[in-house]
Amino acid sequence: MSRPLAPARPRRARMVGPALTLGGLAAATLALRLRDPHEGGSWGICPTAAMGFACPGCGGLRAVNDLTHLDLAAAASSNLMLVAVLPLVVFVLGRWTVDAWTGRERDHDARLAVGVTMVGLALLTVFTVLRNLPAGAWLAP
Repeated sequence: MSRPLAPARPRRARMVGPALTLGGLAAATLALRLRDPHEGGSWGICPTAAMGFACPGCGGLRAVNDLTHLDLAAAASSNLMLVAVLPLVVFVLGRWTVDAWTGRERDHDARLAVGVTMVGLALLTVFTVLRNLPAGAWLAP
C-alpha cells in the first residue's frame, strides 16, 4: 500500500539517497568493467578464499564483470546467488527511486520484513554451506 505524502521535503532532498546509491553502484560497476577481476590479484586477495572457503560473495566481482559483458552464463558460474537476486535488487532500487521522485511513502509491515530477512539469511547460509561441500562444488566460484 502507498499513500501520497504532503510535500514536506522538496524532490531534490528526497532524491539524495537514491542518487548517491545508484551513482555509487554505477561507479563500482564501471570500475569492475574497466579492471578485470578475472586476472589474479587485480582487486587484491579475498580474505575468505585465503582461509580456504568460499563465502556467499566469492565470485561476485567476476559476476558483475561478466554481466557488464552481457555474459549471463559466466556470471551465474561465478556467483549464482548474485545473479539470482539481481532482479529483486533492481526492483527494490527502482521502486525506492520512483517513490522518492513522486513523494510516496509506503507502509511497511515489520513482521513481513523480519520474515523476508530470515528467509534470505537462511538461503544465504544454505548457499554458503553447499558451495563449500564436494556435492556443491558446481556452486563454487
